[in-house]
Amino acid sequence: MSTEKTTRPVVGVFWMLVTGILFVGVTALVKHLGPRVPAPEAAFLRYVMGLVFFIPLLRPLLKSGLTGRQWKLFAARGFAHSVGVALWFFAMARIPIADVTAMNFMSPIYVTLGAALFLGERLAVRRILAIIAALIGGLIILRPGFREVGLGHLAMLFTALVFGASYLLAKILAEEVNAAIVVAMLSIFVSIGLAPLAIMNWVTPDAEALLILFCVASAATAGHYTMTLAFAAAPVAVTQPVSFLQLLWAVLLGYFVFDEGVDIWVIVGGLVIVGSVTFITWREAVLKRRMVTPTALATKV
Repeated sequence: MSTEKTTRPVVGVFWMLVTGILFVGVTALVKHLGPRVPAPEAAFLRYVMGLVFFIPLLRPLLKSGLTGRQWKLFAARGFAHSVGVALWFFAMARIPIADVTAMNFMSPIYVTLGAALFLGERLAVRRILAIIAALIGGLIILRPGFREVGLGHLAMLFTALVFGASYLLAKILAEEVNAAIVVAMLSIFVSIGLAPLAIMNWVTPDAEALLILFCVASAATAGHYTMTLAFAAAPVAVTQPVSFLQLLWAVLLGYFVFDEGVDIWVIVGGLVIVGSVTFITWREAVLKRRMVTPTALATKV
């Protein structure tokens, strides 16, 4: 009897397409919200509202029997992710959607470097070259000296970095704790971590802003769920390239909905980063190793 897992690549590709659309929807909603709600407060409200989806996990969470070390790791991940989410909301309100999306693809590169530095992963020459190519892609997007690099772009550089740290901590915890608990604890600790920042500059949101943020929480939660369905149906090596259609959706959305110009260099830089991450993912699949490099979508808010 064969125990080999059945793969359904068409189903996996479908769910990854849905995932990309949902996450672009998150981006569009935050862009529409703009700076009328301070970034830390908007991020805090998004996570607090998202906690409603984790109520069914309350009992398993109370019975999980976490160790002191695991609580510390959850707290560290929550702090890192809190900073990343606040910076992402800040950048989203200030720079084009395509820029945010393309620069967010840098996160898996930081994860690959972090895995080598802190988890003992070996960096083969091919992976080093792919990382260098991705960094060049980032420079193509920013083009320092040839375009104005605003605070939003700087925020996205740090966003990708701290999201990478968050993913590495999640990888450690996922080997010890149920995945659903890992996700639920992230929402709890990010809500706690963002609360002081939100209170420091609180602006009472109107009904429309609250509705937008609830839709952000719903779309983000749905996106993580459909991404899980995609991974369950097909290998990451199949679904990973599809996830990068998100850059296309972001460019089209920015152009047709938010009247943002199409910057060809952002597209070129994004494609360079996309190719680098896809190559690393493909190599890990060929070598049949456990995945270290996440999909770019795995770092979303």
